[in-house]
Amino acid sequence: MIRHIVALRFRTGTTEATKAALYADLAGLSAQIDGILDFRSFANVSVELALVRGFRDVFWFDLRDAGVRDAYLVHPAHQAVGARIVAELEGGAEGVFVFDVDLA
Repeated sequence: MIRHIVALRFRTGTTEATKAALYADLAGLSAQIDGILDFRSFANVSVELALVRGFRDVFWFDLRDAGVRDAYLVHPAHQAVGARIVAELEGGAEGVFVFDVDLA
């Protein structure tokens, strides 16, 4: 199983409602892409603010395998919501950090 972890640094002014809508659209990908096992999103509650570097939000997908991850990455619905997310981030793509781990 692959856990696809994404940390986000939203720009000042991005509302909680906007974030919730983006996360809802991400969660909806499980109905469109076979092999998505779980989706979770959280706020970063760390007190180590210097180390947080503004990455105050995180989400992850649990994916059956690397093939599902690869299909997810190029899926048009993922590409669309990904573009909307990047538009809300401080510095665009500089405001995202991705980390995949194999939990097998």
